[in-house]
Amino acid sequence: MIIGITGSLSSGKGTVVELLVKKGFKHYSVRDFLIEELRTIGLPVNRDNLVGVGNQLREMNHPAYIVEKLYERAKLVSGDCVIESLRTSGEINSLKQKGEFYLIAVDADQQIRYERAVNRQSETDKISFEKFLEDEKREMFSDDPNKQNLSKCIEMADFVLVNNGSIEELNEKLNEVFEKIKDKKRPSWDEYFMEIAMAVAKRATCDRGKSGCVIARDKQILVTGYVGSPKGLPHCDEVGHQMKSMIHEDGKVTNHCVRTAHAEQNAICQAAKLGISINGATLYCKMTPCPTCAKMIINTGIKRVVCEKRYHASDEDLFKQAGIPVDVLNDEVEKYENQ
Repeated sequence: MIIGITGSLSSGKGTVVELLVKKGFKHYSVRDFLIEELRTIGLPVNRDNLVGVGNQLREMNHPAYIVEKLYERAKLVSGDCVIESLRTSGEINSLKQKGEFYLIAVDADQQIRYERAVNRQSETDKISFEKFLEDEKREMFSDDPNKQNLSKCIEMADFVLVNNGSIEELNEKLNEVFEKIKDKKRPSWDEYFMEIAMAVAKRATCDRGKSGCVIARDKQILVTGYVGSPKGLPHCDEVGHQMKSMIHEDGKVTNHCVRTAHAEQNAICQAAKLGISINGATLYCKMTPCPTCAKMIINTGIKRVVCEKRYHASDEDLFKQAGIPVDVLNDEVEKYENQ
């Protein structure tokens, strides 16, 4: 799960983040990212420079550039994450495409927020009330997609927390948000297609490698496939397994049923038979593909692979060389008995 945090200046966004970190979330901050940039280029850390370098990075790249950099960092660490200080609609729209995402906005009365800023006394908070109002006005509205538009971000929020009280009251409101998330939670597109792949696997005719495959593009299923013998040949559930041992480069010996074609192979063959292009598609399967399947996947032009688990004898190096990302939903290793 990704939770984004937006809101008015000094409203308590950092406090919400601290509460989420206590719940096990990993924290990534746009503000901290920009502070790193300022220190790299030798500029003083103040709000004017933070706004300036943020706008410059977006203009040089694209409106969602900063949060996508943070998302890349978050992907390296499994688990839920919170990305703080979202300030443009482009950043929010980008994260909405990444999977299960919820946006929380934090707000409070203006005078309370200024008093919090004064008490916090960070590098960017040593300002007068007039300067505080000026900064907020500048960051609250903009027609430029590369510049801050906090009013639009707050409008796009799934949940708004009004933080005029104590931390305990804020935590209660946050817990209420989590209860609502549980009620409205729906699977991400990756989870959706993976669940369909699991249903497809029920058609498999080899109980040793009972797996299914879905190939999708633009949120639409193109073809499916499951483990089974080539057309017209006997199936394992009719005549039994046909086993063969394989010695790997690292000396590991694995046993395989050679009677069947893998789910990925059958899905790709189905696409070829029907004349369906799977170029640029995403392939969903139970485990990280074997080398033979990997070569077929690369040659078809598939651009991404999503697996439920890792297979202990698979090798993802081919995908790395081809520049094809492999995302594993459950970072466990699947093993078969006697293999």
